[in-house]
Amino acid sequence: MNLAVVPARNEEGRIGSVLNMLSETSVDRILVILNGCTDGTLDEIKSNKFPHVDLLIFKEPLGYDIPRAVGVFYALKNGADCVTFVDGDMTGNLVPVVNSLVESILSRKVDLALTLCQTDNLENKLAQELYFFRKLLNTRLGIFNKIGAAIPSHGPCAVSRKLMTLADIKDFAVPPVILAFTVKNNLSVEAPVSIPSRKLGSKERGFCHAKKIADTIIGDIIEAINYFEGKPRIRTINHKEYQGFNPFRRFDLLEKFISLYSKNPNLNVFT
Repeated sequence: MNLAVVPARNEEGRIGSVLNMLSETSVDRILVILNGCTDGTLDEIKSNKFPHVDLLIFKEPLGYDIPRAVGVFYALKNGADCVTFVDGDMTGNLVPVVNSLVESILSRKVDLALTLCQTDNLENKLAQELYFFRKLLNTRLGIFNKIGAAIPSHGPCAVSRKLMTLADIKDFAVPPVILAFTVKNNLSVEAPVSIPSRKLGSKERGFCHAKKIADTIIGDIIEAINYFEGKPRIRTINHKEYQGFNPFRRFDLLEKFISLYSKNPNLNVFT
């Protein structure tokens, strides 16, 4: 099975466009993970009667990127050979992007396929800082000349069953660590497609949210570099700690889901 995993938190008015787009790609099934939604996201999905869509509904917010780890566990239990992650607010035309990622995994046997998201405005200080750390990570991993500043935190990406089987499920909630794991274990990584960031169609959420996201990703990158170099997985560099949304990642809910779903794979609502 070739699965798309779509984390969604309050994406009413957008989720339908994302699922319509994915229905035109080469994915076989779509798993939407409703992440503590309090709006009409679920109603929008049900009213459109999308074929080949499965739902996992979490009453409590799981936190940033925890749905990826949920999706990987679901994929392993349901025999998926490839998982493509697409956020529930990405309303851009990503059909060629998704198809390219899937082709890399299934046809060329790549283990981690990334989208190189081209930064729109490097005059923006926040964008500059984030790009610096993306480049730093891939330089330390020895892959910058191969994939540029592509990282799994930014834009759609896809993973192989081999990678899902070998890596710790929890680390899929810290995407740069998965990139570091892939390189450290001599698995294959490519960035077969690139796209300007603005064409992802992601929701505009304001500077404060963008700063939190940037701090989350930078902290993840620092953690990934430390993991790769065999050091404690701290999120501090030059006496500055980058946490962002990291403290709100509910690894406890991930463990609870794994336990409950292992016992009852027909369960799809979790409190």
